[in-house]
Amino acid sequence: MPVDPPFPSLNELMLRIGEAGRRMAEIGASEGAAGNISVYVGWPLELEPFPLVEEIELPVVAPALSGGTLLVTGSGRRLREVQDHPLDNLGVVQVAPDGKRAMLHTAGSRLFMRLTSELNSHLAVHNDQVALSGTNYSALVHAQPLHLTYLSHIARYRDVAELNRRLLRWQPEMIVTFPQGVAVVPFVVPGSADLMAATVAALRSHRLVIWSKHGAMARSDVSVKRAADLIEYLETGAHYEVLNLGAGEPADGLSPDEIRAIARAFGVAQTVF
Repeated sequence: MPVDPPFPSLNELMLRIGEAGRRMAEIGASEGAAGNISVYVGWPLELEPFPLVEEIELPVVAPALSGGTLLVTGSGRRLREVQDHPLDNLGVVQVAPDGKRAMLHTAGSRLFMRLTSELNSHLAVHNDQVALSGTNYSALVHAQPLHLTYLSHIARYRDVAELNRRLLRWQPEMIVTFPQGVAVVPFVVPGSADLMAATVAALRSHRLVIWSKHGAMARSDVSVKRAADLIEYLETGAHYEVLNLGAGEPADGLSPDEIRAIARAFGVAQTVF
């Protein structure tokens, strides 16, 4: 769904990215320089705070993003610091008409040599979502929440049906938030073309994909904080699951019948239970 005017300004976009990044750090999902964030917008932005300009070749062709702008975290930067120092940690990418090149705008205080190493996945997902829906806004958050990532190291939690059954049973909000569940991809080398392709495919039908043994990526066409919320919700379910495993699994969580009743009460067309 496109964002309607009045459109958020550059400062507002940077603030929301910073808030999302800090929240990921607060929940233990962004240790050190782990995690990355990008936001695509289809409206013009005033870029005076980013006076340094250079042409770059994009790692993937993104024709649907032609003429659009992305705010992207820099490689090796800490998400927890973006809110206080956005100019140090963010780059602004203006995609050329051919979708192959872009102008990268940065500030003189920039603290990174290049944009996130997961830029190919970010670009490919934004391009796919914009091409499919025509939205003028798309946000992606990749983070490495502790309990969720731990569970993905256990084989049975890499099974999509098993993982969804186990994680969505711990809070009534879970089935409302993830009516189609979440996707899971096997371990793929970070930054690779294989991970990019798997992520694009997964996020066509889901709002969050677990990168096994690596973390998760969530998307939203409403706000970057909504994308971060998705990771926080699922990490909460994973925390319950880890607590239950450690206690010898005495708790059952919500039953399938109870979850179906919740879905009916909230008018949610869920496909998991």
